Formats: sequence, structure tokens, C-alpha cells
Amino acid sequence: MKRVVVTGMGIWSCIGRNKEEVSVSLRTGKSGIGCDAARKEYGFRSPLTGIVETPDLKALLHRRLRTSMSQEAMYAFMASKEAFEQAGIDEQYLLEHEVGVLFGNDSTAKATVETHETMREKHDTALLGSGLIFQSMNSTVNMNLSTIFHLRGINFSVSAACASGSHSIGLGAMFIRQGLQDMILVGGAQEVNVYSMAAFDALGTFSTRVDEPAKASRPFDIDRDGLVPSGGAAALVLEDYDHAIERGATILAEVCGYGFSSNGIGISQPSNEGSSIAMQRALSDAGMTPDEIDYVNAHATSTRQGDAEEAVALTRLFGGKNTWISSTKSMTGHECWMAGASEAVYSILMMQQGFVAPNINLEHIDPCAEQLRLAAQTIETPVRTVLSNSFGFGGTNSAIVLRTID
Repeated sequence: MKRVVVTGMGIWSCIGRNKEEVSVSLRTGKSGIGCDAARKEYGFRSPLTGIVETPDLKALLHRRLRTSMSQEAMYAFMASKEAFEQAGIDEQYLLEHEVGVLFGNDSTAKATVETHETMREKHDTALLGSGLIFQSMNSTVNMNLSTIFHLRGINFSVSAACASGSHSIGLGAMFIRQGLQDMILVGGAQEVNVYSMAAFDALGTFSTRVDEPAKASRPFDIDRDGLVPSGGAAALVLEDYDHAIERGATILAEVCGYGFSSNGIGISQPSNEGSSIAMQRALSDAGMTPDEIDYVNAHATSTRQGDAEEAVALTRLFGGKNTWISSTKSMTGHECWMAGASEAVYSILMMQQGFVAPNINLEHIDPCAEQLRLAAQTIETPVRTVLSNSFGFGGTNSAIVLRTID
């Protein structure tokens, strides 16, 4: 089996438009959550959301390329551009070598709604233009990235709810381990337009703490009242270790474990058993024990049941141990389809800079999490090994183990 390493990363999120901005936010516990007046006007119960800036691509891409890009594809382009730059991969390299792309994306709403509205008003498909079809497909991110960056390797979308980004990393690692690809761009992307979360809002799972947006997302806190939706994109360049060494690339981390499971119960019901299986498989795949993990980036979204079930699973493996645990969703909100990828980026940034990001707003720990070593403030400490959890609707679970390489 070949070893899989990360040689480039990129991020576009509510806590920063690049790795440098994001690193500062993570270390200082800066929230990226605010209120969106358009959501209230549209009829949302909660206007809370991660505030993600829309990138201006006019100076970067020809209009012909921009026409087919959905909102999440725009975010993904910015993250991928940064990741390739860090990996030392330019356009000439991409033209001469086969590079794959696996991106997590589980919905695209805006283009679908706009298509319907135009047809309802004009009753003429000729007025829709050519771009909407490519914006509205679930594979919108992959097809745009493969076109823009000349990617000619494996190419498909990973559609697995809020575990999509994490599964893309795990699957990418599997392709490289088996020698099927030398390099794959992986990641996750999530749109944040007003259409994207209306049905989710209907479930009543969003926080309504609108008077204090920055305090609305509070994983593992007993006073949590729901999650805050968010989005953006994250990208990682995965590469065969020997291939990376041969071309003189800087290695940021190794993807040494991937675990997965399915709960097989209620469509929106979390499971501590399913979570445990995914984590145990990831540790087994990495050849590691819970005692060897320095930090867990928990899935914890700030919902009452979800956090409780994960706390049970985490306690089963890490209760009473020295492993630090926090949920970066306390700052970012729930980045949904991108979360597994962004949280891998967040974790590697912590590994590089020697700190554990805080689980902000953790004022009164829920009794279900009392045996966990939760980081309520920034912890300055070496981080060599990380377990990152991602769980999604339909019972899909993914866990990734990352470690530094000396």
C-alpha cells in the first residue's frame, strides 16, 4: 500500500478567505456567524448563518468559464487555486500530468430555483441560457474544476450529506493507496444563498439566538439550542508519498486512516454506535490506539441530540484520556457538505502551528460530555495526530486520521 500525504491546502470560509486569515481566527476563537436579513424576509425561522464573502472572479477567469459556475463552484475554485499554489502545481504541470478530482457536494439550489422562476414567467426554455444546466447539476463543482484546471484523472462528486467532504478525502486516499492515481484534488463545497437552507430551516434544528450571533453555535454546551448553517469550500491536494518526495514537494501531513459506517436507523437520527464504528475503523486503518491521538475535531454541530450521541461515542474511546477535543463549528457554524474537508484543513493548520482551537461558547458543559477533555480556550500544545469526525443525514459516518511526518 502506498502512503498518502497532503501537499497543498486551500480554504474559503466564514472565518477567512485563505489559510492565513483562517489560522488567525482559529487561534483567537473568532466567530464568522451573523444574521442574514434576506433569510428573514424570505421566511426563515432563523436568519443566522456563516457570513461567506462572494469571490470576484472577473480578473481570474474568462466569462465563458464563469457562466457555468454555481456559488459553491466559485468557492471551490478559490480554495483549489490556493491548494495547487501551495503544492507547487502550475498550469503546465496539470497539462502534462494526470490529476484527479473528488469533491463533496450534496445539493445545488440557486440555479434550480432560477430555472423554475424563468420558466414560470417566460414559458420558453430558449431564455434559460447554457450556464444553468451546469450550475444546477450536483456534479457542478467537479465539472467546473476539471474544466478550469485541466484535470484528467478520476472525476466524480461525493454526495453524502454532511460527511461528503470527509468521504472525498477517504476515497481519494484509497485511490492513491492502490496506485490508481498519483495525485487527486479533494475537498468539499457548500452554497450559502437564501435558497440553499430553507428546507433545512423547516426542521426547526437551527439556533434562534439572534441577539448574540457569535454565541449561537455552542457545541457540547448545555444551553445549545441548535446549529447555525454555513458554507464555503475547502480543498486539499493528496499525493502518493514517493511521488511527492520525487518532485520535491513540502509534505503538510499524512492521511493515515479512514473509517466509515452507516447507522441504518432513522433518516435524521444520530447514533453513538455508528459514530464509534467509524472512529474505530479509522484508528485501525492508521494502526493507532485512542491514546495516540492528540486532538479530535468533533463533528458536534450544536444540536441537542447529535452532540449527545457523539459525546457518548467519544467518551467510549477517549473518556478520561489526555486527548484534547473541540468543535470548530463553534466558530464556523455547520459548513455542511464542505465540513469534513474544511475541518481537515483546520486540523492541519493546528498541527503546523502547535495549538488546539477553542470550542468557543462552552460555558456550561453538558453532563454527557463531562468525561471529555474539551478545550474551551486556545491550547498551545504540539499536535502530531488528529482524528476528525463527520456525520450526516441518512446515517452516513466518516472519520479521518491525520499525522505529521518528521
